Amino acid sequence: MTDTLDGRHIVVTGGTGALGGAVVGKLLEQGAICHVPNAHAAAPAHFPFPAHERVRLAHNVDLADPAKVDAFYASVTDLWASIHLAGGFTAAPVEKIEPASFAEMMDTNARTTFLCCRAAIRSMLESSVSGRIVNVTARAGLDLRRGSGMVAYAASKAAVAAMTVAMAEELKGKGILVNAVAPSTLDTPATRADMPAADFSKWVSLEAAAEAIAYLASPANLAMSGTLVPLYGRA
Repeated sequence: MTDTLDGRHIVVTGGTGALGGAVVGKLLEQGAICHVPNAHAAAPAHFPFPAHERVRLAHNVDLADPAKVDAFYASVTDLWASIHLAGGFTAAPVEKIEPASFAEMMDTNARTTFLCCRAAIRSMLESSVSGRIVNVTARAGLDLRRGSGMVAYAASKAAVAAMTVAMAEELKGKGILVNAVAPSTLDTPATRADMPAADFSKWVSLEAAAEAIAYLASPANLAMSGTLVPLYGRA
C-alpha cells in the first residue's frame, strides 16, 4: 500500500450532506474508494457523485442502530479510514429543551459517532490495519461557554470530543490514529439561508474543512492522534 489514499477504502458517514460532498470529492481526487451510508432509500438529488465508479452508496442505514451499523461496516473490505460527519443541530433556551430533544441530539451526534467508531475499530483490529478515524465535534464542544443557548448540542459534541481523545489514548499501541475537527460555522447554503445577515467571509469554507479532514484520514498523518483541531476561520 502506498503512502497516499490511492485505492484505500474509506467510510464517510454524512457523506451525502454539504460537508460530506466536499470531503468525498477531496478523497476521490486522491484516489480513495468511498463507502457512503445513507439513511434514505436513495441519495439526495444534490449529491454530486451518485454514479462515480469509486463511490459505494449504501441505502437505508440508520447510524443509531447498532445492528445496521455493524452490518454496513461488515460489508466494507480492507477498511483504511472512517470519517464521521453525520450529525445534527438544535438550539433552544435550556428551560424549553424537551427530554426527547436532548436525547435526539445525543443519539444523532454522540451515539452515531460511538457506534461507527466501534465498528471501524473492530474492523481495523481484526485486519491489523493501523488505520485512521476522524470525528466531528464543534467549537461549542471545546469552548463550552459557547454552548449557551444550545445546551443539548454542546453536550453531544463535548461527548464526541471526549470519546475521540479517550479512544486515541486507548488505541495508540495499535497504531490507529483517532482525531476530530471542531468547526465554528461552516459556509453552506443552509447556514447562509439561516443567517442571511452574517459575514460569510468569517466562516469556514467546505474546501478548507475537507482538506483538514482528508489529511487526518491519510497515511501522510503519521503521528497526530487525540487531537481536536479547531477550524474557526476568522470567527
